[in-house]
Amino acid sequence: MSVDINAAKQAILDNRTALGIEFGSTRIKGVLVDDKCTPIASGGHDWENHLENGIWTYSLDDIRTGIQDCYQDLVKDVKEKYDVELTSVGALGISAMMHGYMPFNKAGELMVPFRTWRNNITGEASRQLSELFNYNIPQRWSIAHLYQAILNKEEHVKDIDYITTLEAYIHWKLTGRRILGIGDCAGMFPIDSTIKNYDQEMVDKFDALVAPYGFPWKLRDILPECKVAGEEAGTLTEEGALLLDPSGKLKAGIPMAPPEGDAGTGMVATNSVAVRTGNVSAGTSAFAMIVLEKALSKPYSEIDMVTTPSGEAVAMAHSNNCTSDLNAWVNIFKEFTEAMGIEADMNTLYGTLYRKAMEGDPDCGGLLAYCYFSGEHMTGFTEGRPMVVRSPESKFTLANFMRTNLYTSLGAMRVGLNILFEKENVKVDRLLGHGGLFKTKGVGQQILADAVNAPVSVMETAGEGGAWGMAILASYLIRKEDGESLADYLDNKVFAGNEGSTLAPTAEGVEGYNAFMERYIKGLPIERAAVENL
Repeated sequence: MSVDINAAKQAILDNRTALGIEFGSTRIKGVLVDDKCTPIASGGHDWENHLENGIWTYSLDDIRTGIQDCYQDLVKDVKEKYDVELTSVGALGISAMMHGYMPFNKAGELMVPFRTWRNNITGEASRQLSELFNYNIPQRWSIAHLYQAILNKEEHVKDIDYITTLEAYIHWKLTGRRILGIGDCAGMFPIDSTIKNYDQEMVDKFDALVAPYGFPWKLRDILPECKVAGEEAGTLTEEGALLLDPSGKLKAGIPMAPPEGDAGTGMVATNSVAVRTGNVSAGTSAFAMIVLEKALSKPYSEIDMVTTPSGEAVAMAHSNNCTSDLNAWVNIFKEFTEAMGIEADMNTLYGTLYRKAMEGDPDCGGLLAYCYFSGEHMTGFTEGRPMVVRSPESKFTLANFMRTNLYTSLGAMRVGLNILFEKENVKVDRLLGHGGLFKTKGVGQQILADAVNAPVSVMETAGEGGAWGMAILASYLIRKEDGESLADYLDNKVFAGNEGSTLAPTAEGVEGYNAFMERYIKGLPIERAAVENL
């Protein structure tokens, strides 16, 4: 996105801007946009979670210093680019990794270290609640953490006044309001998309379940208030402004958008919030998120249910493994070229090998591979063994080999999508791809289109990430017209004229990928044997 320096400077001076700050797992990023949602400045801060008594966590000090450093880095960027001191923005929004558990008492004290989404310590609670609600409750959800703490008889539970996620905690500190966007409310507790709020029947079931413990709270008392995109969510207080900018230059009173989870900001950044649209992120892991026309007929352990920032139901198929093994093979070819005395940079190698894959047979010539560096819940593996398998009759060529490795990167995710497409008859009009798999023009994009039998678009802007998505949500708060939906705002104001490139599935590609998937499912016992014997 090209930026007009003078126009951007004027937008800052006129306060026609919006700021989104997102807490990722390794980086906190801030993006400032103008009134057309074009990024005009950014800032960042690197951070890491740490293991404390067996719990993956970030400290409150890490959170506070991280957001301050990120904001100061943004202020510095504005000063360097436009020679302006940033003292206000038109609107502000906070985003972060979803789920997790932060319980506070009446004095506002965090009673146990922040338990992030990364902790798999709530298995019993997850199982019992999934059964009670007849709804898939993943281990990382806040309600699973709360109920596990109850099952563990943890002392702090009776004193809970508020439980929250990371972005809702920061929003609370900046505004004094206990609010969370519906996308991450859906990462705390099941949502009823017809009322755009927590599912009351399930709330009642939970309250009845824990009633014998005699806690002084009911579930709704301790959860954040649920808000959809565009709803009023408070303003930056004097205390909040000093928390964000200890220099005291940032002014209070800035309107704040409902804070959102990283899944929701990712949907916004890829224009995937309308019904029958979706996005696929393919990098170290792969996940597809599809906005549903109607609720699924029953729960599936392979499918997570979340929502868009405006409250529409979203089905998420997430696989742990995607490009790690593919990258390892590309590195082997790099070693080979170096051994031959040939200098080839990684972009050239990836481009050459990916394009070669498109010369392969649509069904990969009978080859099979599993890219399981780690366990894969989609297919029932707690550990993985990357492997390539072929029969004597297989056509073992470089093109088929590379095509197989690209196909299998999407294999586990496709298992989840099969549930949606075949068992639930979910329809998709458009998917947007983003992540490393799509860097070589037209290759990963075509393979995904064939794998899901739907057109796939790739946009240059998808790389701007979730902080940009949060800035767009903040902009939507103050710029939406009466009755303008988030989907319409994105189509008309943000992505107008930026359709990206779109590839449709081909009949032979769809047939070939389906043939590969039959081999993939049938061959899973081979992967099982490798785990057991290697």
